[in-house]
Amino acid sequence: MRFTSALVRARLERRYKRFLADVVFDDGEQATVACPNTGSLLGLQAPGSVVWLSRSDAATRKYPHTWEMIENDLGDGPTLVGINPMHPNRLVAEALANGAIEPLSGYGTVRPEVKYGDEKSRIDFLLEDDAKGLCYVEVKNVHLMRTSGHAEFPDCTTARGAKHLRELSAMVAQGHRAVMLYLIQRADAQRFSICAEFDPAYAEAFRNATAAGVEAVAYNCRLSTEEIVLDRLVPFMD
Repeated sequence: MRFTSALVRARLERRYKRFLADVVFDDGEQATVACPNTGSLLGLQAPGSVVWLSRSDAATRKYPHTWEMIENDLGDGPTLVGINPMHPNRLVAEALANGAIEPLSGYGTVRPEVKYGDEKSRIDFLLEDDAKGLCYVEVKNVHLMRTSGHAEFPDCTTARGAKHLRELSAMVAQGHRAVMLYLIQRADAQRFSICAEFDPAYAEAFRNATAAGVEAVAYNCRLSTEEIVLDRLVPFMD
């Protein structure tokens, strides 16, 4: 996924109201920018951190700039971390089209945002094939890393995430395949785990779902100020 224009460098002053941040550009100009991630952003909002912003010239935009990435250093040098939760589905869509996600390859049709289940939710991707059948794929955005190399999800309570796991389990019970794909927007992830500390209910829902046959995979990304690309499979750890 390439950015439509070059990202702009700034330093973070503060993030507030969950969807706003104040930054200072390299020339000293200050601005308020949109923060697309309303989650906790644990460890990713320290004042003074280098951030990278996209810009929109749309007349309807109150804040032209959007916070896209932050440089995070856990002792091995700074690494770019993507914080925009709108990107993972685009990244996965590109990777599916290119056959870059081996566990999900070989399906004839990929459809996004398909209604399913008793609650009429929308699955991120429905994969269909005459021979393979149906595969329901839900994507989760990951950026939490507290220990170098170890990515975790979630970084806060997510009742919606637990609901998605139950819905995927229901699809398995109906005889279909279901996959939870954790998309890690950072290149330094070497292992991945579910963070029971921040949401025990989600961890329990994950255990129940995988026991019921829901598959789980994690991929990290290569990031630059020009593009983000899905990279490689990251192993789970207990």
